[in-house]
Amino acid sequence: MAPVNPFRDINITASASHYTFGSPSSPHAPALVIDRPSGDMRLIESPILGGKRMGSVAGVLGIIRLRLDKYIIIITKAMLVGRIRGHAVYKVQTTEFLPLQERLLHDPDEDTYMSLLRTHLRTGPMYFSYTFDLTNSFQRQSSADTSLPLWQQADERFFWNRYIQSDLIDLRSSNPAVDPFILPVFFGFLSITTTALKSTPLRFILITRKSRHRAGTRHFTRGVDESGNVANFNETEQIIIIGDSIGGLGGYDQNSISSEGKTPTQQVKVFSYVQTRGSVPVYWAEVNNLHYTPQLQVRGVDYAMNSTKKHFDDQIRLYGDNYLVNLVNQKGREHRVKTAYEHIVRLLVSSPVEGKEGSEKTLERFRRIGPTKGANTFNQLHYVYFDFHHECGGMKWHRAQLLLEQLGDGLYDQQYFHTVEGRGVSSDIRSYQKSVVRTNCMDCLDRTNVVQGMLARWTLNRQMIDAGVLEKGENTASFNNFEVIFRNAWADNADIVSRAYSGTGALKTDFTRTGVRTKAGAIADLLNSITRYFRNNFSDGPRQDAYDLFLGVHLPPATAMSSLLFIDHRPIMIQSIPYVLCGAILLELAAFVLPRTTDGSPLGMRIFVLFWLVVALWAANFVTKHGKLYVNWPRLNTPGFAVQGYNEELSSAKKDLIIGKWIGRGGNVRERSSSTGASGRLIHLEEGKKRIE
Repeated sequence: MAPVNPFRDINITASASHYTFGSPSSPHAPALVIDRPSGDMRLIESPILGGKRMGSVAGVLGIIRLRLDKYIIIITKAMLVGRIRGHAVYKVQTTEFLPLQERLLHDPDEDTYMSLLRTHLRTGPMYFSYTFDLTNSFQRQSSADTSLPLWQQADERFFWNRYIQSDLIDLRSSNPAVDPFILPVFFGFLSITTTALKSTPLRFILITRKSRHRAGTRHFTRGVDESGNVANFNETEQIIIIGDSIGGLGGYDQNSISSEGKTPTQQVKVFSYVQTRGSVPVYWAEVNNLHYTPQLQVRGVDYAMNSTKKHFDDQIRLYGDNYLVNLVNQKGREHRVKTAYEHIVRLLVSSPVEGKEGSEKTLERFRRIGPTKGANTFNQLHYVYFDFHHECGGMKWHRAQLLLEQLGDGLYDQQYFHTVEGRGVSSDIRSYQKSVVRTNCMDCLDRTNVVQGMLARWTLNRQMIDAGVLEKGENTASFNNFEVIFRNAWADNADIVSRAYSGTGALKTDFTRTGVRTKAGAIADLLNSITRYFRNNFSDGPRQDAYDLFLGVHLPPATAMSSLLFIDHRPIMIQSIPYVLCGAILLELAAFVLPRTTDGSPLGMRIFVLFWLVVALWAANFVTKHGKLYVNWPRLNTPGFAVQGYNEELSSAKKDLIIGKWIGRGGNVRERSSSTGASGRLIHLEEGKKRIE
């Protein structure tokens, strides 16, 4: 039975009473009608007459309900980025919202919701294919039921628009003919390059899929939640295809070839290697307070045990043995996260066996925690700690290769997925990947990128030697043309994953791109770190709100009256301090820059300068001391630690000798939330947000 794939082209007709969606390339297929303003949906065999044709779109991304209305999100423009085994792959470029109601008046909350969604869709890299399941690795696809519609084959973790497709999926329960309108999209990175290695033509593909569970920004989403989902979880798959004659952006369409009865006999070899990354799976958070280093909070391991078990149950089911590579620092503030991770691994595995190794630079370069053989599911966890900063400090990142020795036989026994296939011929699977390396640092970004690239290189060399492309002892790094492609793909991947989580490109990408750590790269990293500081404190709140809104973590209340959820409810005196600081600095500069009159009093000018200097110093001290009052927190699902920190800082600010008595008239988060009807949402939040389907 042929699979049901999404429509490649959809025409839209709009009228005052409905929208009609139909595919001109499938004229006998039912059309989808969405009534206005109710949003009721149905499929019809004959198109409804009337209405104005709006044009053709690449697909329906989904339908989302905001506070006052429902909106149909359509993909108006998609760019072809390449082909995988003949299947065209596209990147979403532009989208548009079709409202079910025509509103003459603007509502502040509704407008802000729309702005958050538009920004998310404009900046979030999303990819899709009409005929190929991009959400699953090649290995998972090998055991998939290809007779199912494409959206039902998708891995629900990486089905990024799953929530906004829920209306169409609900309709599907009564009418399967809606399947071609459901288009799964994944969020992350995709690179497809046709190249050659040692005169052997091949295709190099790198895919990173970001999980829609516990998705968010760097300091507002950490650790694990109650369902076992961890922050910044990404699956990265490196694919090599040898013997595929299809061009990168051109080439044939597999469906058309099949219909012509042509079956090429050339063997195609596919090699796939999967790695994962994700936050340390315990309850921990970093609380922004305008200091460069946020305040770290780590809850007791006992609280997280059930959540951690759920996480690793899922990881073992999906990937087999997990090699847990931990790269956080063993000293300073990160030590508490390292200790918590190791403690919970000891509790999970049976009769843990530990070993550690020191060096000239550190007493603990490596630590290994492994299980004693037994029937315990969690005996498939193998913990390896590597002191990345001490061993690779001074720009000596090639020393990360030492980690390969610690993984040892486990890395070799891991294998990789390898299949030999011909178009129209069943695949011959030669090997499966039996385990996965799960890498993390504090952010699962910069140090993690370096190690993942190193592991990808090691496995790639092994695959090419096994395939006969390279001789034993040869390295892909020796072939410059391929090396440039490999390094740039991994560096671009690092940048995309980092922007989604931290708001800037990755650090250390000069090493990833060139293999050499440079001073210019160190300066670029410094600028990125400074940018991260400002974005994490002052612009990540709206970015977190956009994630929560698009993924269905926050459901806007359907109320007729505006809640003014996004306006600043802080006391006016608190809001005014940064303006006082800026004004004082401006007046100080004016006193030194602007020309003075000859009859002016030097004493008066000195008093003026001294007065505004004292004001500037006091205001700067106030903002720094009460930094949590000036962080741009998420408004839709404010984390519990943010609510607590805000109220504590507000209580402290009320004791200020100069302005405390005026702050007392303002409310804390509990009080200001009650006026917006959001007190329950703000006060009773748990640190692990519940993901709503």
